[in-house]
Amino acid sequence: MSDAVNRRQLVAGLAAGLGLPGLRGARADAPIVIKFSHVVAPDTPKGKGALRFKALVEARTHGRVRVEVYPDSQLYQDKEEVEALQLGSVQMLAPSLSKFAPLGVREFEVFDLPFLFKDQAAYRALTEGRLGRELLDRLETTGVKGLAYWDNGFTMMSANRPLRHVADFRGLKMRIQSSKVLDAQMRALGAVPQVLAFGELYQALQTGVVDGTETTPSNIYTQRLYEVQKFITASNHGHLGYAVIVNKKFWEGLPTELRLVLEAALKESTGYANALAASDNAAAFERIKASRRVGLIELAPAEVNEWKRALMPVHREMEERVGRATIDAAYQAAGFIKPV
Repeated sequence: MSDAVNRRQLVAGLAAGLGLPGLRGARADAPIVIKFSHVVAPDTPKGKGALRFKALVEARTHGRVRVEVYPDSQLYQDKEEVEALQLGSVQMLAPSLSKFAPLGVREFEVFDLPFLFKDQAAYRALTEGRLGRELLDRLETTGVKGLAYWDNGFTMMSANRPLRHVADFRGLKMRIQSSKVLDAQMRALGAVPQVLAFGELYQALQTGVVDGTETTPSNIYTQRLYEVQKFITASNHGHLGYAVIVNKKFWEGLPTELRLVLEAALKESTGYANALAASDNAAAFERIKASRRVGLIELAPAEVNEWKRALMPVHREMEERVGRATIDAAYQAAGFIKPV
């Protein structure tokens, strides 16, 4: 039997028998389409990881699967994309880990705890260990299947005033993702947290809707946020990670042999994207510095400790929401030592 006949039978059977999102009404010879939507630029670690996944899948399935990548919130803003995935309007996302608390999986907000990770190895120890896998598994009750963690490195603070001491935050409107932990973090610093879609951030900073934000150097550079901020503090207080997720019904309805190819491609893409996180952020930081458009602040050890003393109460405050057991497991996995 020819490959063309096999492919027609495959797609027809999937569309008619399984009722998969995105396959109803598909032509018998049409490829399976995976819409992969995300909110950042194509030349960030996440953006490059998505493009690597597309290239590997399309080469290895010989046209049986086509991956359409939509960066920069072309399809959905970050607050809308998970619902779109659940409805089957898209098949794959890589949202930040904060996005899962609104689905009822509040344990993911453990990743937002300030100064939880001392380095990249600590972050990987959590995501690649038992707790990381358990958290992804908890998504399945929401119609979402978690496949992998992607990394985007440590976050920095930016604003139109220098942020060196905790008192410097007082009264600033700081953009955050929708996360009770990040909300508590900004309030502990004396700032006013403002939840805002990432795609709206540049204009909000430019027009003064918000005064500052926190994100990684690669996001600051690719979104040109350094053009609308006067100062960036290399605080490394938080860590920005993503989870690659798919519509559970779509994924489990794929033929086993195709799903194995996709899983292998995703594993390779994950290694590629994660390896880029440190180098891309370092390069972005140097490009921001070379632009001479923003003042860069390096914190002295005593100043870092000042931030930590102000922010450690957030860990205790979030025990009821995130779960004491989850926080303790994260401490153990990341090798976290509470500052004295």
